[in-house]
Amino acid sequence: MLIFQPFGTWPGEYRSMALAAVILLILTEALWLRLHNKPGYDWRETATSTALLGGQVVARLLSAGLVTPLMLWVYQHRLFTLNLDDWATIAGLFFGAEFLYYGFHRASHRLRWLWASHHVHHSATRLNFSAAYRLGWTQALSGGWLFFVPIIWLGYYPATVMACLAFNLGFQFFLHTETIGRLGPLEWIFNTPSHHRVHHATNPELLDRNFGGVLILFDRLFGTYAEEPDGQALHYGLAGASLSFNPVRIALGEWMRLLRDVLHAKNLREAWRASFGRV
Repeated sequence: MLIFQPFGTWPGEYRSMALAAVILLILTEALWLRLHNKPGYDWRETATSTALLGGQVVARLLSAGLVTPLMLWVYQHRLFTLNLDDWATIAGLFFGAEFLYYGFHRASHRLRWLWASHHVHHSATRLNFSAAYRLGWTQALSGGWLFFVPIIWLGYYPATVMACLAFNLGFQFFLHTETIGRLGPLEWIFNTPSHHRVHHATNPELLDRNFGGVLILFDRLFGTYAEEPDGQALHYGLAGASLSFNPVRIALGEWMRLLRDVLHAKNLREAWRASFGRV
């Protein structure tokens, strides 16, 4: 299944089709914003996001040789063998992956070690389709993949789990826009552009909300849901951070600050808090 493989390993025709679709969507969104006299793209930010994406593709290729064998080792010691041959196991995979993604995403906003990778995605000051692929380079280092080990240990094949997560992330591409309003009853169940605008907002009362992937159900269940406020401008980016168009600085800046704090720690407890304490 090609979907779970790193983008750089896709056959040329699939890469071309995906890139063409993304470019078309970006141009369509930019045109819509201009026609409706709304703030448009900052093309410097879009170029920076594209450079970050290129670095992420390389990082995934380099890290796949480490992460994939570890996942296969976990699968070899699985409790059961769960094949997608009935609706119950398919539903179990989907909801299980959604729940684990919610936990991973929430932890990525709370624990500094995970935030050092995830903050890259929140560094864009404009929410548009190009912000969707603004991703960090250090996911393997931060260990976010460990959150999905339980579902592999339970009995789902790693490639199947990665395919499910790829669908999750592909769905979220369409959430990064201000061109789509609220979607009525769908807002109760699914993550929508309105919900995700709240997630990216730096307005103090909206911080750390709406962590869902495809679904918004776990946010409603665990008290992290917030509705997009009417008549209030939302602000995006990193609160208190200076704007940068340097992809290396964006990708590695938080790691350098973390390392600095660890080196200045007076004891192991301070070093631990500097690495794994709350953001």
